[in-house]
Amino acid sequence: MPEQPDHQSDAPGDPVAPDRTDAPGATAGSASGPDGPEPGPETDAERRRRRARFLRELAEARELRDRVQPRRAKVARLRQTLRMRTFRW
Repeated sequence: MPEQPDHQSDAPGDPVAPDRTDAPGATAGSASGPDGPEPGPETDAERRRRRARFLRELAEARELRDRVQPRRAKVARLRQTLRMRTFRW
């Protein structure tokens, strides 16, 4: 009987394999790494795409933190409400 490899497969349909396009610093269609030389100046569209992805991931992380720490989330909401109440235009 052949032995199974000890490492995880990198098959595209494998749910365990990490998605290479979501890695920090990796952009779709760019072959250079985060510290590699850039082929040219970054366009506004690429910068907006990266910023949008970052903001989505940040919001997702905040939602996760709020779910796992409900007391802290409630206190943060109360503080934000108080801050908005005392803010003057």
